[in-house]
Amino acid sequence: MIENLQDYIGPAAGVGTSVMWTFCMLFFTAAGKRLGSVVVNVSRIFMAIVLLGVTHRLLAGQWIPETLGRQVLFLALSGVIGLTIGDQALFTAFVDIGPRLSALIMTTSPLFAAIFGWVFLGESLHGLALTGMALTLGGVAWVVAERPPTVIGETMPHRARGIFLALVGAACQAGGLLLSKQGMGHGWLEEGQRMSPQAATLIRMTFAGLGTLPIILYCWRRGVGGASGGAVRWWSSPTVRAGIGFTCCGAVAGPFLGVWMSLVASDRAPLGIAQTLCSLTPIFLLPATAMIHKERITARAVLGALIAVAGSALLFVKL
Repeated sequence: MIENLQDYIGPAAGVGTSVMWTFCMLFFTAAGKRLGSVVVNVSRIFMAIVLLGVTHRLLAGQWIPETLGRQVLFLALSGVIGLTIGDQALFTAFVDIGPRLSALIMTTSPLFAAIFGWVFLGESLHGLALTGMALTLGGVAWVVAERPPTVIGETMPHRARGIFLALVGAACQAGGLLLSKQGMGHGWLEEGQRMSPQAATLIRMTFAGLGTLPIILYCWRRGVGGASGGAVRWWSSPTVRAGIGFTCCGAVAGPFLGVWMSLVASDRAPLGIAQTLCSLTPIFLLPATAMIHKERITARAVLGALIAVAGSALLFVKL
């Protein structure tokens, strides 16, 4: 029984990641309106580093994980590519083409992950799993595509650039997960020698934080995204204090728990399956936005969610 339960840890962590990303997006959207996108984006990473460091100290009894040089290299590249470059590209795409189209394009991330896992890790997916991936992606895309266009989506002054950057974000997310898996030791270390997902997340997040330093410097000099010295007067108003609170909550849900759970998923499941289950956020956002923003959920949205859930169920099936 215990052995069977072990088989479901990876997929369950993938679904849990999607839930955490849902809360993360809601919190960071609220925080960004109050503090500015750059302040929130950078703050979330450094808050997560502190949380992950304390957690690693409690779990492993040390502040710095024991690693091999090759593991550090893979995890450093993973942090910079997946969390620094990928997230920055995605945030820019949000501005260029709006969140609806950006989220739709980001559903290609599992396809990139499956291709990367096949090419670099020699992972294989059976026909039923491929069918499940197709159903999940189809359901998510169908639901996201139904969202009514916003003002940004109607104008789209930089549509081509936004589409390109959203694709870059999808590829970087998948590539970052691949590098994380290799950084933990998959493909070149015995199972007992591999790094834990929690320790790998700490190292990955640390290098992601270092990767944001050029962004901080650039935005500080230009005074954009809330990064200029006078743009945010900390604790000067209830709005700023609320923004800090939302940022803290988002940092716990996203860079701390979300990224940690995504590495558990990639550690315990094939890369393509892990990335697919980590990409269900648009489905979970439907009830959240209905409750918070009072949006009406249509029959098409419900049917798309059911299709995506059915596809996810197929990914659990072992042949």
